[in-house]
Parts: sequence; C-alpha cells; structure tokens
Amino acid sequence: MGFPASQAALPGAPLPPVPHATHAAHATPGVDMAQAIGDLAVAVLVDEATLAPKPGLVDARGNGSHRDMSLQLMIDSAHSLRDGFVAMARAGQHATRLDAALREHLGALGRRAEADMLRATGGVNTHRGAIWALGLLAGAAGWLGSTRSASSVARMAGVIARMPDRYRPAHTGNNGEWVRATYGVGGAREQAEAGFPHVTGVALPMLRACRARGDAEPTAQVNTLLAIVARLDDTCVLARAGLAGLADVQAGAEAVIDAGGIGTLSGRRRLHDLEATMLAHQASPGGAADLLAATLFLDRLCAVGAP
Repeated sequence: MGFPASQAALPGAPLPPVPHATHAAHATPGVDMAQAIGDLAVAVLVDEATLAPKPGLVDARGNGSHRDMSLQLMIDSAHSLRDGFVAMARAGQHATRLDAALREHLGALGRRAEADMLRATGGVNTHRGAIWALGLLAGAAGWLGSTRSASSVARMAGVIARMPDRYRPAHTGNNGEWVRATYGVGGAREQAEAGFPHVTGVALPMLRACRARGDAEPTAQVNTLLAIVARLDDTCVLARAGLAGLADVQAGAEAVIDAGGIGTLSGRRRLHDLEATMLAHQASPGGAADLLAATLFLDRLCAVGAP
C-alpha cells in the first residue's frame, strides 16, 4: 500500500488465485460499515497504547525507550488516522474488482493518512507500521463485507499486499527500509504479504488461550504482545539494538511466557528482567505493538456491522 511508502510488493512475486475477482459491496442495513471499521481501527490503537505494562513501549506508566513520544501523543496520532481508515475500508467496500487499481487506491490513501499522522505528531513517526497493517486489514474487511472472518480478512489483506503499486516511492529513507536491507529480514512488508502469520498463528491463539485459562483481559493482551515479541524479527528492535539485542529481547519475552505469563509471580519477575534488557538496549518492539493492534482488530471485527 504506499502506507509506509516503503512497503512494496516483492518484485515478480506471483499472486495466488483469487476465488472471487468481482463482488457487490456487502453492508448491513442501517450500519455504515466503513465508519464502523475505521472506528475499530482507532479504538485498537488507543487500547494498544494505553495497555500496560509493555516493556520498552509507551504505555500508561511512561514513555518506555522513547524520548520523543508520550501516551497523549500516541492517542492523538490514533485519532488523526480515523478518516484514513474509514476511507480505506470504503475503498475495499466499493471496489468492483480485486486488482492493482484497488492496491494503488489504498496506497494513496495510506500515504495521505501518514501525512495526517505526521501533522498531528509534529513529525514523529508514531504509527507508520500500524497504518500499513490496519489499512490493509480495513480494506480487506471492506471488500469481504458481511462474509468476513478473521482468517479470511488476513488472507485477503495478504493478496492485496502482494499486488503492485506503480506510485509507491522506490526509496523512503525510513528505518524499516534500512533494517531490511542490512539484516535481510522481511519486516512489516513480509508479514502482510504472507497474510499476517504472526497474528493468525501466534497472537490470536495466545489471546484466546489466556482468556480460556482465566487471565484478565489486560493480562491476556500483554501475554499476547510478548508471544509476538518472542517470535518476531522486529525491525524496530533491530534498528536500535542490532542482532544481539534482538536475541536478548526475544529470549526475555520467551522467558516470561515460559514462566506462565505476567499473571504469575515468576512471570512478573521475568517481565522485570525483560524491561531492564529493553532499557539497556534502548529497544522498543514497535513492530510487535503494530501486530498486537492488528490482532485486537481481527479479534473484534466479527462484531462490526452486525445487526
């Protein structure tokens, strides 16, 4: 999408067959589905920002490893993206074909949303990766309409992400672009093109398992974030801490999960150790935070537009 403009389709990557190349927009009578999807995208970004404790990240306790961000800035940024997410959902809802024209439309809307974010934050990149992830998911949800499920939206977002965008800038100078080239990792682009496997295969199962065993909702969400951190080659961590720092952060997150999560005394002790590791490396798992927001979006999506 041109969301972050650096997110592009892999050159020459084949697209999988798409069962339905055309569709009529789906909507529940009396419900503006696109507005509901946009509101949901903003809500999950606000919920992710306020969730605590999140080691290395801005939360209700403080600014983590960031000197240029605050909780209020994150909330203001989230609200600045509302119109963009609505427009992306509507683009999917009103598209008549699943083709490069939709991808390019979503890309243009994503770049516009990024400009809105930067105006709201005074130039601070608070949600570039989230615009990419949630924008794709919003467009896919709009396309699928009332027939959607979490897995189908993630798969459709992957199909859209793999399509070309002629208007995407070739180079952006963003940290994510540099990290992918330096360390050979796929980053947010690869996650999207693969249909968000860390969301569907790691995060959603963890979130549901934590709820099933009786964890409070904030505890379940923090444990879900840590499960993503433990398995994701997070470009935000790599940019600040390199490969050694990433390995330390992943091992620390895995130790919390292995101890039973933050709902246990042992898990909270391991979380304290992980927070110290994050601060020592000045690392912040921003990529994992974006995927947590995507997880919460898909988890709640089934209720959007319901009668």
